[in-house]
Amino acid sequence: MSVPGFSFSTDTFTFPNEIRARTAWRPDLYANYCFVLARGLRQFFAFARFDPQAPRLTSEAYAERVRKIAAHQPWDSPPPLDDRVVIPGYANLREFSRGQEAAVKAGLGGRFSTLVHWTNWRVTFPVTGGHQAGVAREVMDELDAGRLVQLLVTNWPKPELNHTVIAYAYRSAPSGVEFVVWDPNEPGEPGLMTFDTEISRFRATRLYDTEPGLIRAFRMYYSWWL
Repeated sequence: MSVPGFSFSTDTFTFPNEIRARTAWRPDLYANYCFVLARGLRQFFAFARFDPQAPRLTSEAYAERVRKIAAHQPWDSPPPLDDRVVIPGYANLREFSRGQEAAVKAGLGGRFSTLVHWTNWRVTFPVTGGHQAGVAREVMDELDAGRLVQLLVTNWPKPELNHTVIAYAYRSAPSGVEFVVWDPNEPGEPGLMTFDTEISRFRATRLYDTEPGLIRAFRMYYSWWL
């Protein structure tokens, strides 16, 4: 099952959230923006409309359009197409973020509020199998309803994965359910998380720069509090 209308090849950002430990020497490093990008992906999918035939704008005007998109709460219901923020001159988010990378980054805004959001501290919480089974069920229900799902994923206390991804499809697997995800750190190909029904735990099957193994998952930004 995949969210109708969503395509990894057209509806994702071209540029990545970069990993500071790998390229800390770069003065223009776009690091620690994974929450901004994941939230932004949902906002573009729900609140933007692309018009490739319309004349292109200046970089400043594009940044302002992105700000209008990012002003929507990601859990709000998508408006009709005619009421969405129009991005002229580009066919999709992939093309737009390639051609107007600086404007997109400027419009999406800063990272501070996402880094200190109280729900981030859930990475330190233990979870039960019942809790994780509930998360898996909720993700499938949301995808069935045609909504992208943002997940906080972690294998803390191992200092490797404290991150967010967007689930956009799921399918049956020998050990349970595979969730296909877009990872802000990896714009080139989808990632995979598996919910193992036998042990009621998530596994990092193929997540960028993450050793396969057990992880914990929590839903993110689906209400004012969570």
